[in-house]
Amino acid sequence: MEHLTIVYVLSALVIVAALAFAVYIINWVKEQKNENKEIARIAGLIQSGANAFMKKEYTILAIFAFIVAVIIYIFLPKPLWMEGADSSQNLMMALCYIAGTIFSAVAGKIGIYVASLANARCAEAAQEDIRPAFLIGFRGGAVMGLMVVALCLLGVSLVMIFVGDASMLLSFSFGASSLALFAKAGGGIFTKAADVSADLTGKVEFGLNEDDPRNPAVIADNVGDNVGDVAGMGADLFDSNVATMAAALVMATAMGGKNPAMVLCYAALGLLASGIGIYLCKIEGEDGTPTKALNLSTYTATGIYLVLTALATLIFGFSWKYWAAAAVGLMVGVIIGLATNYFTDDNMPIVKKVAKASATGPAFTVLSGTSYGFLSALPAMVGIALAALIAHRLGGMFGIAMSAVGMLSIVGTIISNDAYGPIVDNARGLAEMGGLGEETIRVADELDSAGNTVKAVTKGFAVGAAGLTVISLLGAFLEEVNAISLVKLVGFDIMDPTVFFGILVGAAIPAVFSAMLILGVDKNAQRLVAEIHRQFSEIPGLKEGKEGVEPDYNRCIDIATTGALKELIPAGLVAILATVVVGFIGGVKAVGGFLLGNIVTGLLLALYMSNAGGIWDNAKKYVEAGNEGGKGSDAHKAAVIGDTIGDPFKDTAGPSINTQITVVSLVASIMAQLFVHFHIF
Repeated sequence: MEHLTIVYVLSALVIVAALAFAVYIINWVKEQKNENKEIARIAGLIQSGANAFMKKEYTILAIFAFIVAVIIYIFLPKPLWMEGADSSQNLMMALCYIAGTIFSAVAGKIGIYVASLANARCAEAAQEDIRPAFLIGFRGGAVMGLMVVALCLLGVSLVMIFVGDASMLLSFSFGASSLALFAKAGGGIFTKAADVSADLTGKVEFGLNEDDPRNPAVIADNVGDNVGDVAGMGADLFDSNVATMAAALVMATAMGGKNPAMVLCYAALGLLASGIGIYLCKIEGEDGTPTKALNLSTYTATGIYLVLTALATLIFGFSWKYWAAAAVGLMVGVIIGLATNYFTDDNMPIVKKVAKASATGPAFTVLSGTSYGFLSALPAMVGIALAALIAHRLGGMFGIAMSAVGMLSIVGTIISNDAYGPIVDNARGLAEMGGLGEETIRVADELDSAGNTVKAVTKGFAVGAAGLTVISLLGAFLEEVNAISLVKLVGFDIMDPTVFFGILVGAAIPAVFSAMLILGVDKNAQRLVAEIHRQFSEIPGLKEGKEGVEPDYNRCIDIATTGALKELIPAGLVAILATVVVGFIGGVKAVGGFLLGNIVTGLLLALYMSNAGGIWDNAKKYVEAGNEGGKGSDAHKAAVIGDTIGDPFKDTAGPSINTQITVVSLVASIMAQLFVHFHIF
């Protein structure tokens, strides 16, 4: 039996096992205690708000995807009116694009469904002990991790089996990436507008607690955790994983031999290792903590993956140099995570320094957080550069692609850790709004603190993976160009004015993209602040907490939804259209420069914003834990202001840049043929 056939069988078995495990976890979560009627009522509000947002968002994205699919059918890979154009090829590319959007949407929808089941049960379990509450929170997030990777592997395998053209994977990946770009941006604008407005009015202005039910924006804030941090982050990492496999398979197919089988085999074993890591994750021993359990799950999956891929390399006769490249990528991912943890963990000195600076005023909160945020970008940038350099020495551009495959191999565990964060954050809010008592809130706070720390690490991991992925996609772009161009390119000369033109334009796009998203949060948050003030002034007894008086939560959810969807499309379109314009002006050389500039500034800004936001968030939580004056102090108010700046940094613009640099790289690859034939210079 051929190696590729064996790998398809292995992939099918692992996919079935992962999906069966996900179904088991869903049923297990459903069986957990959910008896508190007030908690169930509030959780129902959160779930219905999330569903309403997702329905409206997916309706808009379905229209957008249909329009793009029609454009792809008419123009790609060759315009239908050109000599030699094959309408069946164009149709297949359009269908692969649609399939990519559907797979990504399904993963996000299931993730939100389970997260909304888990949050209430996690809050109730926190009344008993931290261990069962942690397990519910983590397993709720694990469904998203398993679904994303299983559907990714399934989609890629189906395209390879039924289409047989690795280039079509770029269209499938573009579908996943374009949906992820808008899902992450829209969810991020929603969640951070609600969070910022709730914090500024509730904590700073009126002196309310984090999740005081009197705050009209508090339910919208919890809805945002689901649509932004569960569905959005899941779509983001689904897109990175598909893009990595697409780039690797395009190069592997061009090289021939056992390489395509190796890419799929390593991906399947990554899903298997993640599943084992998820299964083993629980708080062990008297000194066990949520953070230790989450980190142990990641390290367990890492070790299992390295062993399994080494065995597969030995059994199938794959190249050891590519195994080494994958191992380098994975280890660098872990190192980037540890470096991010140093800068963002509230047990480490950096967060404590920013909290101390907050006692002097908000200006010093912002200055110190900004400075440490920029410093934190260096270890990850150096790590990505070293991983790319070592992997290239081991196996050329394909070595870099395999390094990206390695870094994203345990993405199932990474997503599980990430989705755990918003679930326990919701649980903490439910515990406060449902009046479950101070001890339950303390337990939920401990769970939430671990979620924030690990979430910062997963964001660093995601940015690192995006870095190697887009370098791989640059290699895939070269492969696509050389397959259709008479003049073969071996690289891009930065002293060439056409290339340099592309570099400068590409370098500016992440900044413009980020500005548009942050302005979206700003405008939306201002609308919500005005609505909160209106409700406090017009609803008698609301501010005083009079019994039976409840704010109009749905009005805030509607405002956040409408505003997010209004700001959703423009930022993504700017990035996509800029790539197209540069391609038609300067051709493939200009696009190569555009991708280079976009990658470098995109990674820098993504790392800075994600880490600075994490620093400000945990500095606020460090003060709220009773340090530097505790809640209500000047340091607390300054730290909250820092956190409101950091919120759109770390949860809207920062992680969305990962997807933006992936999207423009895929646009460049699938439009390569047009750029070769049609350009001004």
